[in-house]
Amino acid sequence: MRILLVGAGGVGNAIAKIAATRSFYEQIVVSDYTISRAEDVIEWIRNRHGDEVASKFVSAKIDAGSAANVTELCREHKITHVLNAVEPKFVPTVFSGAFSAGVHYLDMAMSLSEAHPDDPFHKPGIKLGDSQFALSEQWERAGLLALVGCGVEPGLSNVFARYAQDHLFGEIDEVSVKDGGNLVVRDEAGNEIFAPSFSIWTTIEECLNPPVLWNKDKGFYTTMPFSEPEIFEFPEGIGAVECVNVEHEEVTMLPAVINANKFSFKYGLGNEFIGILKTLHALGLDQTKPHRVRSAQGPVDVSPRDMVAAVLPDPATIGPRMTGKTCAGVLVTGKDHDGKLRATYLYHVADNEWTMANYESQAVVWQTAFNPLIALELLATGVWKGEGVLGPESFDAKPFLDLMSSSTGYQQRWFAQERLPAQPLALPESLI
Repeated sequence: MRILLVGAGGVGNAIAKIAATRSFYEQIVVSDYTISRAEDVIEWIRNRHGDEVASKFVSAKIDAGSAANVTELCREHKITHVLNAVEPKFVPTVFSGAFSAGVHYLDMAMSLSEAHPDDPFHKPGIKLGDSQFALSEQWERAGLLALVGCGVEPGLSNVFARYAQDHLFGEIDEVSVKDGGNLVVRDEAGNEIFAPSFSIWTTIEECLNPPVLWNKDKGFYTTMPFSEPEIFEFPEGIGAVECVNVEHEEVTMLPAVINANKFSFKYGLGNEFIGILKTLHALGLDQTKPHRVRSAQGPVDVSPRDMVAAVLPDPATIGPRMTGKTCAGVLVTGKDHDGKLRATYLYHVADNEWTMANYESQAVVWQTAFNPLIALELLATGVWKGEGVLGPESFDAKPFLDLMSSSTGYQQRWFAQERLPAQPLALPESLI
């Protein structure tokens, strides 16, 4: 297996570092538009693991916005699998470039959505991933696999849902992804600051778009951003966090494979974060269309969202100033195989102190990074096989979770925590 890793930012950097501890591949080409980022992570691998391990990594410059450039690099390095670790706005070109090169493809965030033109807060338009799934037959005819949405959320969350269906439940009422944490970032003076732990570009996209939900009576439908607030008790000392509906891929992916009455995704944002996002929207700073701006060098075209991303701290660099834990999990409710009511929260927690000490990667990007590597290893060993455009929920979850937690695997414990089969505490909409 020869892998082209597209992007050496926060997640890509962590992927390369984790991959250095595994041996299932022949070579990984670490590519980035800023080639020094690719070179820096390879040097980190050399310093940590030695020349022999580092020799399996090479750097390359790439323009993720050019499908032709992706295809060219695939052919130059005899790539078998492209792993897309850049922002989802680049999915169409990287996805297309991999197909043109005749290689397999993986990503962690899927093609972007477009709101319904007439009724965006009740009806979905083009959903997350629709553009990729529409090409599944084309990939299948070519004998190629595009394994999409294979990070932590979506990704590990999808695996948890599949495991719950196959092993824990006889009947599922709801699959609700619950993401939350107690991460705090401080400046040099020790003051808490606003510094998103993931790409602000992606955060704005998923938090301000109309959230998509699914139930068996209505199918797919949308609501207002930050709707249906509830308090959810996260494990391992994180505690109670307010969660709200957010647009996310799991809701668009899981209904095709998992038999449940309802699917939702709720993110623990908190009032301050929600307030900032609402302000960005009110000021038009969430827009992606470039605007003409005067500068000392003359007029330039600038995307407001790109500008916001440029002035905030890079998520890849905030690890040393971050404390706390992040939790990714899925609350599944329904009945067990004996017909008794059951509520189980399947989850994984990443502690920033641990990820920084072992990988010099902050917790959120590190937690995302190990999942596509597990999938690649299962593909390399033939445990997972498939053609077309598929999500991780289409595959047997047990080998994934076994490799994830094994002492000879990725040594990451996951838990299935039993909860009382009752409804969460709902908050009035006026409180958000």
